[in-house]
Amino acid sequence: MEDAATEPTLEPTDFDTMRVGYGLHTRLDEADLAVGWLPLFTAWLDEAGRRGVREPNAMVLGTVGADGRPSTRTVLCKGVDEQGLTFFTTTTSRKGTQLAASGYASVTFPWLVVERQVHLEGACRPLDPEESRAYWRTRPRGSQVAAWASDQSRPVGSVRELESLFAAAEARFAGQDEVPMPERWGGYRLVPDRVEFWQGGRDRFHDRVECVRDGDRWSVVRLHP
Repeated sequence: MEDAATEPTLEPTDFDTMRVGYGLHTRLDEADLAVGWLPLFTAWLDEAGRRGVREPNAMVLGTVGADGRPSTRTVLCKGVDEQGLTFFTTTTSRKGTQLAASGYASVTFPWLVVERQVHLEGACRPLDPEESRAYWRTRPRGSQVAAWASDQSRPVGSVRELESLFAAAEARFAGQDEVPMPERWGGYRLVPDRVEFWQGGRDRFHDRVECVRDGDRWSVVRLHP
């Protein structure tokens, strides 16, 4: 056994040195949002993909439980239009349970490579089952099998048990051309009433412009960084 005095020591992380500069873009103009949040959002999403952001549709989904405790995790956005954003998951998971309790959520797209983020918040409701099934049919078969095998967010005894559950689900549908959608799986649509665009600026003097729904209109306001 190594003597304790000779064992390597780990230096504490020096957060003060974790600094990068910003300034890739010219100032964000409120006029860019004159026609609403969707055109600028899709333009930024497309640019993030072109500049090499891996899975630019990845977003941090925030929900709140009945006890008021917030919870976040990363999910994939699978659609966006004037109605809002869509994503899919196990509805009996922790996030599904919290969405059922509160009916509200937030999402953040952290495109840090291109010094941009978009944050959206608002009501979040289940999609019609037919909409969910339409997306389900586009999923790879392995992902469909995994949805049957996993009781998402519930404890599991071991990796071996997980692999056994996947093998059992695979065997269950081995003779079928199509894997049906489980009842505990489906989609959600977040209908934003607030959308904030963040863009990195020099000396941490960032751009923050928000769109807030006002009836059928959107008001645009610049925020202090």
